[in-house]
Amino acid sequence: MDLELNGKRALVLGASRGIGMAIAKSLAGEGAVVFAAARSVDKIESWAEGMSNVTPIKLDLSDIDAVDAVVDGLMAEGGVDIVVNNGGGPPPGAAQTTERTAWIANFEAMAANLFHLTTRLLPAMKTRGWGRVITVTSSGVEQPIPNLALSNGIRSAVVGWSKTLAGEVAADGITVNVVMPGRIHTQRVDELDAAAAKRTQKDVTEIAANSRAGIPVGRYGKPEEFADVVTFLASARAAYVTGSRIRIDGGAIKSI
Repeated sequence: MDLELNGKRALVLGASRGIGMAIAKSLAGEGAVVFAAARSVDKIESWAEGMSNVTPIKLDLSDIDAVDAVVDGLMAEGGVDIVVNNGGGPPPGAAQTTERTAWIANFEAMAANLFHLTTRLLPAMKTRGWGRVITVTSSGVEQPIPNLALSNGIRSAVVGWSKTLAGEVAADGITVNVVMPGRIHTQRVDELDAAAAKRTQKDVTEIAANSRAGIPVGRYGKPEEFADVVTFLASARAAYVTGSRIRIDGGAIKSI
């Protein structure tokens, strides 16, 4: 199946590792011109070595000036066709003990700055009559994950924004969707398992085994499996999919 991504310009955030890296590689493999952004640009340079259609970009989403500088550069070259909003995850913690300052700081980096970045990239998409906005959230927006109050709360706000935006730009040929990873085996998941082990005073292998036991597929997902779904949503073939929340979780979420 030709996804018609050859030559499309894509900005992928959080592309230094894990899900973001896998998405950037997948899009590049389909011929897209990928701008891979993250704070650790050296890690992007490492995995993208020899890939002529991948350009590493240093970006700290918590720094609004840096966000604007990156967008300015992209817009000067005609903008992008695809933006994959993949922000880093906040630290674990309970809702009742999370302080106001943590909510504000993490909302800015995980939500407000993503909204701003996307809004600035929309005009070029509207001019071409074609665009894709794909935002990575978490299964916690559908079934809150214990001890991840910041993630559950802020990412739920991102879902509301995404659904609203989808209705506003659909007639311009722009689709807007949310993808929800379950337990995809990345460094972030390993870090969460380690934090849970420390909190419960259990061995990390036991924590991981218990997590896998709750997944009907019986294992953690591969980043590449997640990335392939995102790449399809970014393609011309997915032109009639918008305003959707799509789970890639091995069946872990039990709700209908």
